[in-house]
Amino acid sequence: MSAHLPHLLHLLRVAFLCAATLLIPAAAAAPAAPPPPLADFFDNPAFSAALLSPDGKFLAVRYNKDKQRDRLIVIELASQAIKVAASFSDRDVRNFQWVNNERLVLDTTDNTVGPGDERYWPGLYAVNRDGARFRQLVQATGSFLQQHVVASNVLPANHFLVRQTGAQTSDDVYVTNPKRDGMHGDGDLKYVNLLRLNTVTGRSETVRRPGPAIDWLLDHKGEPRICITLDKNIQTTWYLDQANDQWREIAAFDAYLGGKDAFTPLAFAPDGSLVVTSARGKDKQALHTFKLSTLQISAEPLVVLADYDFSGELVTTRDQLLGVRYLSDARSTVWFDARMTTLQAAIDAALPATVNLVDVPARAEAPWVLVHSYSDRQPERYLLYNLESGKFNPVGSTHERIVPASMAAQEAVRYKARDGLAIPAWLTLPNGEPKGEPNGKPNGSPLGARKNLPLVLLVHGGPWVRGGEWGWSAASQFLASRGYAVLEPEYRGSTGFGRAHYHAGWKQWGLKMQDDLADGARWAIAQGIADPKRICIAGASYGGYAALMGLVNDGPLYQCGINWVGVTDINLLYTGHWRFTSDMSSDYLKYGAPTLIGDPVKDAAQLRATSPLLQAARIGQPVLLAYGAVDRRVPLYHGKKFVEALKEHNPNVEWVVYQDEAHGWSLPKNRIDFWGRVEQFLQRHIGTPREAGER
Repeated sequence: MSAHLPHLLHLLRVAFLCAATLLIPAAAAAPAAPPPPLADFFDNPAFSAALLSPDGKFLAVRYNKDKQRDRLIVIELASQAIKVAASFSDRDVRNFQWVNNERLVLDTTDNTVGPGDERYWPGLYAVNRDGARFRQLVQATGSFLQQHVVASNVLPANHFLVRQTGAQTSDDVYVTNPKRDGMHGDGDLKYVNLLRLNTVTGRSETVRRPGPAIDWLLDHKGEPRICITLDKNIQTTWYLDQANDQWREIAAFDAYLGGKDAFTPLAFAPDGSLVVTSARGKDKQALHTFKLSTLQISAEPLVVLADYDFSGELVTTRDQLLGVRYLSDARSTVWFDARMTTLQAAIDAALPATVNLVDVPARAEAPWVLVHSYSDRQPERYLLYNLESGKFNPVGSTHERIVPASMAAQEAVRYKARDGLAIPAWLTLPNGEPKGEPNGKPNGSPLGARKNLPLVLLVHGGPWVRGGEWGWSAASQFLASRGYAVLEPEYRGSTGFGRAHYHAGWKQWGLKMQDDLADGARWAIAQGIADPKRICIAGASYGGYAALMGLVNDGPLYQCGINWVGVTDINLLYTGHWRFTSDMSSDYLKYGAPTLIGDPVKDAAQLRATSPLLQAARIGQPVLLAYGAVDRRVPLYHGKKFVEALKEHNPNVEWVVYQDEAHGWSLPKNRIDFWGRVEQFLQRHIGTPREAGER
């Protein structure tokens, strides 16, 4: 088998699979060169995904050639035969997964249009790995598939593939069918049906649900076993008992505020046990088993992390739990299987500069595993590893033009807020000659590297999410490539760092959450990293709100602000506008937001004081504002009302609306345009003069 490896690599390239970056040590110093162009960071990738078949004999890859349509390619690893399994003239393959060893299922998108110009729903299609027996399973409400015969038994367009893989031993998959209020089905979610769908015949059968379902979980055999329902603010978890084929309630708690006994079903292990995440009254979420006979969570966790809530997934074959993949500062795997521990050590020794995640076929009949590899400098790439030869075969990189040695180092740091709360953050420092160290060779932590830099304080959205992790990020690496230090705080209210950290952010928009950001900037100044006269605060969604409130609360600290798709008034989340509707559910606005963000009646004075719109007269710094015209999360009126108020007294305002975009930029042309504006804006206000001819 090993004799075929060089030839296979050649075929992968000939088949338009992008060549992976050579295994360059991450710390290698890069020669002086112009910064990479914007497109290298923000263009759509040529290669974007790879999956091994259940038997490990085939590799399915999503790839496009010469910026044409994303297609689905399948490679037989033994014979090196390559087939285009599915491609469309005016659509792109999006999600895909193996149904079994012979058949795949996929849906589509159109990468050339934004959400405002979408003509089709994703649809759903099945095809054999050699391109045969193509069948449409779900309508796409368009005519682009006239090149194929549209069969009977095609479901309406509002059916979507369940990403959980089944047993992968039949021709069946599961799809969901959300039912919504409103004339056009765009109102609040009422419930979600689950259907079993045969990918050969197109026949489907709806699974009986115990109530207004919002989520489903399959067991390890690929059968529906857990249903989660939501009634107002009460979330109930149901188990489909195999003994009598009846649903029975196993837990109920507040969907938005949680509770001491709250848990989240994660997966069923091969032995049938239910694995859940729960804090069990402690600060951090951990991985536990849940005993269905007693309805008790295990006293001892399977995996617990000291500084992070557990977030991850099981790594299994069809008959064995091999390990657990989890996220701490970066992603890693704890193996329960000794052979996998040895394999991981061998792969890590060969690829010492990256995190290396190993994907194992469900029923391996070939000596291949798929390695997903990345670092702070190295974008995601995939490699095949041969268990017999111990050799790698590059498959593809998601940003093939990025040279890791020219990228910046990132570090997980923590600083103290003014009330003593520890704030995790991600610090990215640009490459260059460190202070006191010749030849641009930093020693150890990037905190000992370059000093007195212009700083972008980049605020994540949510806000009730984890903002980042150690790894390559297009935004932070782009900013670092232009000479900026980037600090990304996980301010209070961010999830993933324990219950206390999360709860400390409740009703703190514009208050202590804002102080955490200013304290991060002051920490960077105290460390000698940031030039106190060259700091800009920036962010999207909640991060855009925080950027504006930073200019209000801490005006002398920030020289400028950048807000894209940001909330400009909390009350607008509740009241809305007659022409625009938010996609936030009425239940969330009634039962969740008043506690998490603020009650529009009881907290009216606080919401006025923490409204960028009502405090716009206090903002005198330069501001860049960008919005999507079809955004339903933060509709355009947030930006329009704010820019009108700001321009009454502030002449230094840049305003852009992307007509075809929603809550973020889906199109490369808009990403490149926006970040080009950011580059010019930062250069004018906190950048340093460039030499003639420099970009």
